[in-house]
Amino acid sequence: MTTSPRDALLERAVAWFASNGVGETSLRSLAAGIGTSHRMLIYHFGSKEGLLAAVVEDVWRQQQTVLDDLLADAADPLAAAWSFWDQLADANDVFAPLFFELSASAMQGHAWAASLRTWMSVWNDTLARLFRGLGHPPQRADVLGRTALAVTRGTLFELALTGDRAAADETVRAFLESTRRPG
Repeated sequence: MTTSPRDALLERAVAWFASNGVGETSLRSLAAGIGTSHRMLIYHFGSKEGLLAAVVEDVWRQQQTVLDDLLADAADPLAAAWSFWDQLADANDVFAPLFFELSASAMQGHAWAASLRTWMSVWNDTLARLFRGLGHPPQRADVLGRTALAVTRGTLFELALTGDRAAADETVRAFLESTRRPG
């Protein structure tokens, strides 16, 4: 599959922001960092805000696709959830700072980051389906979906700060096991 010039720039921008953060990065400094011109970034994304919105969308789409694929192929939804956690935790050093920085921008009302609210809603729905698939009644599955998302975000945050992967894995494993229906 051929990557479009826009997609290639977006991929490089995501990697650059993951390594360097968003902060007060200008299009000129980003362009220099990824080997293009600021005019090409403007051509493909319209503005810094347009580029950042594309970054948010791209990161979400990639992670949502991985989770959907794992759940579609899983005999045990909790094993799929564990596999997804493992992938998130493996990439945490790179992507957690970017995710939390983008999340802070959404909390501060930056329009380009508003799609993170949609992201959370879709993930809640996906996780609620996982728990319904385990036999939980719909209302309980919805609560477990929101709880799973909160546990994951909190554990990723703690992992980013402490680097204690064993403790993070233990937390997620304990939560997942607590959601198994008896019987």
